[in-house]
Amino acid sequence: MARPHAEIAVVGGSGFYSWLEDPVEVLPDTPYGTPSAAIRVGAVGGRAVAFLPRHGDSHEWPPHRVNYRANLWALRGLGVRRVIGPSAVGSLRSDLVPGELVVLDQLVDRTSGRADTYLDGPDVGHVSFADPYFPELGEVLAAAGEAAGARVRRGGAVVVIQGPRFSTRAESAWFRSQGWDVVNMTQYPEAYLARELGLCYAGLALVTDFDTGVEGDESVEAVTHEAVLEVLAATVATTREVLARAVPAVPEEPGCACRRLGWPGLTSP
Repeated sequence: MARPHAEIAVVGGSGFYSWLEDPVEVLPDTPYGTPSAAIRVGAVGGRAVAFLPRHGDSHEWPPHRVNYRANLWALRGLGVRRVIGPSAVGSLRSDLVPGELVVLDQLVDRTSGRADTYLDGPDVGHVSFADPYFPELGEVLAAAGEAAGARVRRGGAVVVIQGPRFSTRAESAWFRSQGWDVVNMTQYPEAYLARELGLCYAGLALVTDFDTGVEGDESVEAVTHEAVLEVLAATVATTREVLARAVPAVPEEPGCACRRLGWPGLTSP
């Protein structure tokens, strides 16, 4: 049986694949092991889409143990050239509230020990990552979010922490002092590995909490795992609608340099 083909991928929380039309499952092997879960390939608005739950079907992979390299490698092998990465984030700004969507445009890596490159040697390579996110794809997501009635913030810097623990108050205060907008545990190395492979990547961040609270407002409590899940459950339908609107609107041919910026030898299966 021929392996299914997809042009666009969504890497997100388990359950989103319910909006795929006639999905089939595939679990490719890669030089970096197996992906987090079986990849579902189906259609959305006439476009071939691959969905991969980054944390596994039962959310069994914590952020520091997700096999990001296998995930992106497997998607590229299915023909994927554009990747949308929905993720939950904590707000570092009092005016960025739970339920709001942020189309990310910058990233700060504060993780450690993650397998975050395909360029492990013996050949040495260095890939540009000055602009981590693909603005054309981001604009499609922003327009889809607004059409779905969501509050959308165009642009925002995410600081990616190791997890699985949340930030201390001192760390959160430092992040805010740097002018960063949201905090997350999975955008790195996912976005960077897509770049090495020459894939266009867009980060769609759903604000679920205020991290350690809002400075000067003691009524806003620090984030808990339960609070995050509550917001995600309340907004999953909106996020699905945004993706369902965005996918058909993705340009057939990307107007970007992502493929050229990828490392030669990695940009085609």
